[in-house]
Amino acid sequence: LIYNVANFLMAITKLAQTNLRNVIGEMSLDNALTSRDNVNVTMRQVLDDATDKWGVRVVRVEIQRIDPPTDVMNAMHEQMKAERTRRAVVLEADGTREAAITRAEGDKQSVILSAEGIRQQAILEAEGQAEAIRAVADAERYRQLTVAEGEAEAVRSVYGAIHDGNPTPDLLAIKYLEALGTVADGRATKIFLPTDLSATLGSLGAIAELFTGEAPDAGGESEAPPAPAEDPPQAD
Repeated sequence: LIYNVANFLMAITKLAQTNLRNVIGEMSLDNALTSRDNVNVTMRQVLDDATDKWGVRVVRVEIQRIDPPTDVMNAMHEQMKAERTRRAVVLEADGTREAAITRAEGDKQSVILSAEGIRQQAILEAEGQAEAIRAVADAERYRQLTVAEGEAEAVRSVYGAIHDGNPTPDLLAIKYLEALGTVADGRATKIFLPTDLSATLGSLGAIAELFTGEAPDAGGESEAPPAPAEDPPQAD
C-alpha cells in the first residue's frame, strides 16, 4: 500500500531530479564522471528516507546518464578548464620547486666537498710543514751533537797530550800568554783577567831571564862585581 502520495512515479521522479541536482552540484565534474557509484549510494539513501512515509522502500538507485542543463554544462566545462589549468600550474610549480631543491642540494654538496677538500689540503700542508720542521730540527740537533762530540774529543786529546807531555810551569805560562793575546785581538771591549795574574807575570819574568842567560842566585840578589886592584907603591 502507498500512503500520502497520489502519483508515486511522478513524485519519486521529481524527488530524484531535485536531489540529483543537489548531489551533482556539490561535486566537481571529475568526481561526477568518475564517482557514479557514490552518487548511486547517496541517491538511494536520500530517496529511501523520503519514501519511507509513503510505504515504499528504495533498495537500489542507478544513474545511467547525466544530462545537466546548458548553463550547468558550461559551468562544468569552465570548472574543468580551470581545474586543468590549476593542475598544470601546480605541476609546473612543483617541478620548479623540485628543480630548485635539487639544484640547492647540488650546490650544498659542492660547497661541502670543496670545503672538505680545502680542509684536507690544509691538513696535508700542515703535516708536511711539521715534518719539514722536525727534519730540520733533527738535522740541527745532529749537527750540534756532532760538533759537541768533536769538541769533546778535541778537549780530551789536548788534555791527554798535556797530561802525557808533563809540561813545565814555564811552558804553561807561555801558552797562557798566547791565549791572552788571542783574547785581546778579539772584538771584545772588556777583558777579564784572573786574580793570580801577578804570579803568572812573575813566572814570565823568570822565563825572560832564562832567555837572556841571566839566572838569579839562590838568595834572590846578584853578586857585586870585584873591585879593581890597586897599583903597587913605587920606590923613591
